Amino acid sequence: MKGFLDDANYSVGLLDEGTNLGNVIDNYVYEHTLTGKNAFFVGDLGKIVKKHSQWQNIVAQIKPFYTVKCNSTPAVLEILAALGTGFACSSKTEMALVQELGVSPENIIYISPCKQVSQIKYAAKIGVNIMTCDNEVELKKISRNHPNAKVLLHIATEDNIGGEEGNMKFGTTLKNCRHLLECAKELDVQIIGVKFHVSSACKESQVYVHALSDARCVFDMAGEFGFTMNMLDIGGGFTGTEFQLEEVNHVISPLLDVYFPEGSGVKIISEPGSYYVSSAFTLAVNIIAKKVVENDKFSSGVEKTGSDEPAFMYYMNDGVYGSFASKLSEDLNTIPEVHKKYKEDEPLFTSSLWGPSCDELDQIVESCLLPELNVGDWLIFDNMGADSLHEPSAFNDFQRPAIYYMMSFSDWYEMQDAGITSDTMMKNVFFVPSCIQLSQEDSFSSEA
Repeated sequence: MKGFLDDANYSVGLLDEGTNLGNVIDNYVYEHTLTGKNAFFVGDLGKIVKKHSQWQNIVAQIKPFYTVKCNSTPAVLEILAALGTGFACSSKTEMALVQELGVSPENIIYISPCKQVSQIKYAAKIGVNIMTCDNEVELKKISRNHPNAKVLLHIATEDNIGGEEGNMKFGTTLKNCRHLLECAKELDVQIIGVKFHVSSACKESQVYVHALSDARCVFDMAGEFGFTMNMLDIGGGFTGTEFQLEEVNHVISPLLDVYFPEGSGVKIISEPGSYYVSSAFTLAVNIIAKKVVENDKFSSGVEKTGSDEPAFMYYMNDGVYGSFASKLSEDLNTIPEVHKKYKEDEPLFTSSLWGPSCDELDQIVESCLLPELNVGDWLIFDNMGADSLHEPSAFNDFQRPAIYYMMSFSDWYEMQDAGITSDTMMKNVFFVPSCIQLSQEDSFSSEA
């Protein structure tokens, strides 16, 4: 996964007071309307800084290791490196990207559950020693190819042991841990801790209670075999909301005090991904085609607007083979916003949104209510920073969306107050004063 890292240098527009994200989007909609109407992202790096401050305020005892596969764009990786997070990498490419930023190998963990031998050897070569493992086959591969490996046993949690049929789940059972510890002893592989992961879809905070209890059991079990255990990885699954983070902390903080108290020598880490980046990126797409269909063609989703009224299918210039790739495996968690201004009393019609491939899988929104749109109009999707900024598949001449980075001056000053500047680790970032000076009345129309 190369992401956008061919773009060695990039600029970040610093916004004057009174200029906001909406103004930036208006500006680039106007620009793209003139030059070709390609989809584009706007990334607000200030939101990443704020998420890190939120993390430090609520769960300061847990060191975040950002999940690189979630969003590997250069500005994201550099700003997180500058903020001092660790990185959880799933591949050689990701490890190389992070290492190029000057991140210490101690701040990189290799988390792929199914590792290629060549990638284990690469981790050994660059000094990335901490990795996860949940079965004997992986343990043997690690033993043969990484003499300095420090392994976290990945245990399953209650929310995914008996998960939906057909879903691929990872993590070993508590019962199987003793066998894996025996194997590790025979293979001379160093076990240093435990990892578990609670899905963001899991609503039961009680899962953490059982997971931490199981982790403590594995620590005790490993002690019997003579392993020195000093790391606990509580995985990801953080949605990004302050409420959810506080709720998780409310559950786990007293348990950590009991099972892994301060002074026990156990380092607590986590693997937030979408927590940091989801809300930081907004995607603008253009309507390239539309069809009028009978309203009863829509099976469900929204209240019908009347059987005699038309419904619309809109085709956009981005889809599941591009920025909406995660839509193939999960529901879209963002509602589209119409960019053009329309009257409050304007009629709304049942609508569906599709990508450009004309593939039946390329449906982005099954059913929603929108005013009638025209070819050339723009739709805005927020919360698009996670699992959306990858290389698109080779569909016709589909172009990957441009990314425009921005940050408010107040966020920039907050970074400087924290001692983070482009002179430290953010070597590829060029902060430039933004020339966008739009007022609400100056907003551009996107009419075709």
